[in-house]
Amino acid sequence: MNNGGAAGAAAAAAAVAQAVKASGTIVRVRVEEFRKLLDRNADGLVVHAEGGLFSVKHQYLMGYKGLAFFASSRDKVFIPSSCQVVEAEKIWIPG
Repeated sequence: MNNGGAAGAAAAAAAVAQAVKASGTIVRVRVEEFRKLLDRNADGLVVHAEGGLFSVKHQYLMGYKGLAFFASSRDKVFIPSSCQVVEAEKIWIPG
């Protein structure tokens, strides 16, 4: 019996668990909620990346009160000029 698939799945699950431990808690939110958080954290740091295979997606990551918030949108989100913005090549969020 070949257990290679099960071993591979277990290794992938362990890698995701390790990434979550390393990065802390990441909360996926809708763009509308991300905008509300931006209003509360107007001098924060926002990481932005463009991705997508068939159409452009804008991805955003921001820390607020000890959590990391992630949102994705087809349209750019207005970010207050008081925020620091880091343009990243890619944002990878564990599974």
